[in-house]
Amino acid sequence: MPIPAEFTPRPSTDCPSYNCAIDALHAALSSLKDSYTMLMDLTAVDHGTAAAQRFEVVYHLFDPNSREYLRVAVFCASNDSPEAPSVTDLWPAADWHERECYDLMGVRFAGHPDLRRILLWEGYPYHPLRKEFPLSGLDTPLPAGDVAEETGAGLTPSPMAGGPFVAAPGKTMSKREPSGKDQSWRE
Repeated sequence: MPIPAEFTPRPSTDCPSYNCAIDALHAALSSLKDSYTMLMDLTAVDHGTAAAQRFEVVYHLFDPNSREYLRVAVFCASNDSPEAPSVTDLWPAADWHERECYDLMGVRFAGHPDLRRILLWEGYPYHPLRKEFPLSGLDTPLPAGDVAEETGAGLTPSPMAGGPFVAAPGKTMSKREPSGKDQSWRE
């Protein structure tokens, strides 16, 4: 399968991987559709607020005939309002992948037929997989008080500052357990 001219190689140890410019992405992926008939995954990477290009969308494609995987990555043009073109017209499975990516990372997909949150409720003000979202979560009231009252649902903060791998005061952890004593990430 010839690789589209818009692709530039990127380092990878597991499968052929390429970068692509955002404005050429949909056309380039469309040219691969006949060979790479399966979209295995679509996700995003947040490189942090200090990065020149913060959000990167990554597509994992599979060709069942040759049993080859292909990775394509694209940086979003905006760090404040990340957006990529939807590929739901090429691979219908992208529907839920794009919704999850929008919900948890905040990347919008232009042309998506029904872009709405899939795991969190509409109106939830945060995107939990972004780098600035604290590990302990943020106390956010549920949108309907009667639901919270009936189900008893609510936010349960992390048990202790420092993350899940910190022993309770006065106790020690097994030497086999990972430890995370560095609490400098807390505000």
